[in-house]
Amino acid sequence: MAESKRDYYEVLGVDKGADDAAIKKAYRVLAKKYHPDANPGDKEAEKKFKEASEAYAVLSDPDKRRQYDQFGHAAFEGGAGGAGGFDFSNMDMGDIFGDIFGDLFGTGRGRRANSGPMKGANLRASVRITFEEAIFGCEKELELNLKDECPACHGSGAKPGTSPITCPKCGGKGQVTYTQQSLFGMVRNVQTCPDCQGTGKVIKEKCPDCYGTGYVSSRKKIQVSIPAGIDNGQSIRIREKGEPGSNGGPRGDLLVEVIVSRHPVFQRQDMNIFSTVSISYAQAALGGELKINTVDGPVIYDVKPGTQTDTKVRLRGKGVPSIRNKSVRGDHYVTLVIKTPEHLSAEAKDLLRQFDYLTGNSLNQEKNDKSDKHDRHEKPKKKGFMDKLKESFED
Repeated sequence: MAESKRDYYEVLGVDKGADDAAIKKAYRVLAKKYHPDANPGDKEAEKKFKEASEAYAVLSDPDKRRQYDQFGHAAFEGGAGGAGGFDFSNMDMGDIFGDIFGDLFGTGRGRRANSGPMKGANLRASVRITFEEAIFGCEKELELNLKDECPACHGSGAKPGTSPITCPKCGGKGQVTYTQQSLFGMVRNVQTCPDCQGTGKVIKEKCPDCYGTGYVSSRKKIQVSIPAGIDNGQSIRIREKGEPGSNGGPRGDLLVEVIVSRHPVFQRQDMNIFSTVSISYAQAALGGELKINTVDGPVIYDVKPGTQTDTKVRLRGKGVPSIRNKSVRGDHYVTLVIKTPEHLSAEAKDLLRQFDYLTGNSLNQEKNDKSDKHDRHEKPKKKGFMDKLKESFED
């Protein structure tokens, strides 16, 4: 028994009163989803693609749609070829297939050439700055090769005294139409003309100065303002310093990536700065003033008596400025580490031993612990026969 066909309106997911735009939109969604090129080897997707294409072929044609609305599928039974007995050979689906293929595969097949003003491509460059320059901002100068309109041909690309001619391949339309066989018969696809690249014009005699490109390159110096607070890897956009536009369009932009050199002392995380400072044992024990270097210069910090190693100190407002508001700054976090002296004189060693003896005798702690343990656990001496006899007479 032959499989019954679904209602064409149901296949596309539209109601019977849908206009042509709604039908085309519904078909484009299904065609993208189930196209065989997007679903290789998927028989079910191929079946749904054919079903949607057949429904669109009928409902997009006013005469066929009228026949279908009146007689249903019976209006086309016994038709020549095509899916399900319907003939696709006279159908022009180039426009919709071109849109679909262009969206799916990025080929631009079927899309109309853009002959209007177009913005030029963006250029990219990089600049290296120091840690301090990133904190407070700076001015840098870049040297780049930039394109400008050729003064000889004024951007036409044609030899002075000549002009571009109409493209013979596309007749000046900027597009060419190809007809090819598909699963559904002959399908027409519209593509950008390969000879004129969609401009509709070709150059017979090229300008000797720019070799037909319409542009010449020259070395130029560009001033770059680095804002305070910029971080490594961020980019600065300089408007209209990129590639020239086409057909009267504006130039592209120059994107300058900032590379910040590492600092030997400071490390940055977002708007905060981190560093480590060594203090002597005497400073840690007795306290006192400590000079701490910051990006703003040295500051004096009062170390508290008894400070332990890895103590964290917070210097408010000594961090990185906000790139949006340089008056708002992060903090500087300092980790204090007690530095042990490596080379001591004999006198210093004797004084240190005396100090240790007065503060717990830690150098002999193990010996003291063993002595105390011995005293606590020493067993009484075993008495001999004469000792016991002596004790009996004493009693």
